[in-house]
Amino acid sequence: MSEVLAEADLEIVSAGDEILPGYAAIELLSRNRALDVYDAWSATRSCRVIVKVPRPDRREDPGTRRRLLREGRILLGLSHPHVVRAYELVREPELGLVLETLSGATLEHIVGATAPRRLPATEVAVLGSQLCSAMGYTHAQGVLHLDLKPSNIVAEAGRAKVIDFNLARPPGPGVRGSGTRPYMAPEQARGDVLGAAADVWGIGATLFEAATGGPPFGRPEDDERYEQLERRAAPVRALRRMPAVLAEAIDACLEPDVDARPTIEELARRLGEVAERPSAQEHPA
Repeated sequence: MSEVLAEADLEIVSAGDEILPGYAAIELLSRNRALDVYDAWSATRSCRVIVKVPRPDRREDPGTRRRLLREGRILLGLSHPHVVRAYELVREPELGLVLETLSGATLEHIVGATAPRRLPATEVAVLGSQLCSAMGYTHAQGVLHLDLKPSNIVAEAGRAKVIDFNLARPPGPGVRGSGTRPYMAPEQARGDVLGAAADVWGIGATLFEAATGGPPFGRPEDDERYEQLERRAAPVRALRRMPAVLAEAIDACLEPDVDARPTIEELARRLGEVAERPSAQEHPA
């Protein structure tokens, strides 16, 4: 993190100082091109929270403010055990979103920490079932996540929680390249109309990495290229021994044709066949 901060060369709220009224900084957790994320203390709740605010140089940027406001409004309208909980959207004197603190590790960290071993097939299936539960709920509320990936999934006490709804929005026309390159659906890369199938792809890409240890596509040096528009993802069982029903479910999520992907309900049913049979872990079916 220190290298990122040195490059940004921007002020950081010191420990003990207020980020927002009633929220004191503990430490800066991350900084991206638009937002700062702080570990903070809530005076009114007497507990730790997460506070997301625009970076100092983006406080007045309309796009940054619009996205954070949209994320806050979306999360305050959601209540699900597999979705991070929002406590408050502060608008004055500064804009900020207050979220629950999650004590678990990201799936990205877990996959990296277990390498070269891989997650058991049953755990992959349970993870997928929980993601289907979360996305089925959010879709019913008229919201797409559009950035499902291992770094946006936190595992806490055996429960997966989806975080970072910064790109979330209702179904409809997309913006070309909106998402994270190795995980975005082809229709996101093209800027086509986006629907629930884009998040089905995101679930598949996440499970692919959980199962194999790496993402289904790379990040080409040429920023104009998207590998998912040039080739299909490798079949999971070409990279790892796994029950056929689980591998085929993940492969189906990564179908280039939107209509060829399973629905959230169909995917949940397929994953449930493995999640409910702990004995069927690594052997081919």
